[in-house]
Amino acid sequence: MTQNPQKGVNPNSSENPPPTDDQQTERASVPVEVVYDELTIDEQRDRLHLERIVERSFYEAGKALKELRDRRLYRSSHKTFEEYCQDRFGYGSRRQPDLLIEAANVVDNLSEKSDQIVIYTTTSTTFV
Repeated sequence: MTQNPQKGVNPNSSENPPPTDDQQTERASVPVEVVYDELTIDEQRDRLHLERIVERSFYEAGKALKELRDRRLYRSSHKTFEEYCQDRFGYGSRRQPDLLIEAANVVDNLSEKSDQIVIYTTTSTTFV
């Protein structure tokens, strides 16, 4: 493999000469690997458990998302919480996980105010 003499030069700059065929081939064959912080075995277990909860109900999802966000358990695979939620759970924006987190906070606040609130969970919905 030949050394790229243009290394570190912005390829989009108008000051750079067009790359030769050898340079284009070399750039195309260089893999890019993004490395994030690794999770411990316990964090991986917690992440898997919390991901399963997120898939079950809004109350449990909100609690799990809050913990995933607060503990940054997404950091081994994603740079941001928003990217993680989009890739893992299909949320189109940061708004959906934020709403679930806030909804769980509302349920917690209401349950502190009243002993008569009971949370019934099913596989898809939580009733308050």
